[in-house]
Amino acid sequence: MKTIIYLKGDATSPQASGIKIIAHICNDIGGWGKGFVLAISNRWPEPEKAYRGWHHLRAENNFALGNIEVIKVEPYIYVANMIGQCGIKTSRSAGVPIRYDAVEACLDKLAEEAKLLNASVHMPRIGCGLAGGKWEKIEPLIEKTLLSNDIDVYVYDYE
Repeated sequence: MKTIIYLKGDATSPQASGIKIIAHICNDIGGWGKGFVLAISNRWPEPEKAYRGWHHLRAENNFALGNIEVIKVEPYIYVANMIGQCGIKTSRSAGVPIRYDAVEACLDKLAEEAKLLNASVHMPRIGCGLAGGKWEKIEPLIEKTLLSNDIDVYVYDYE
């Protein structure tokens, strides 16, 4: 089985050839404006626009925990908005917003998309920033869903 390739750098500048999908975690309340999404928005307007439209029309679509949308932003680069976070962390909230079962469902769907596109997957340490998750819980989900499907996965630690 493949293993995760860890790199230092910016996940919005994927370091591989061929088709690439940049994956990240979104919340289920339509909020976009903190964390890694800012780096995405600084490079491409399409993922934020798609996410906000997806949320706006949520009564008519599949906008919910465990679902993803994949947006083409360049000829060989896509961004996967993955809803794996329930709400956002506030000073009054107990617990963390990450939902590991939803992240796993998102990664299962991402594996299907990556196979269809013959793409590698690139990400920061998803779910471990504002969502409050633990990498030791996320990493096995990546192994189970992406690596077991022979998909190249690159995880970036921003310097």
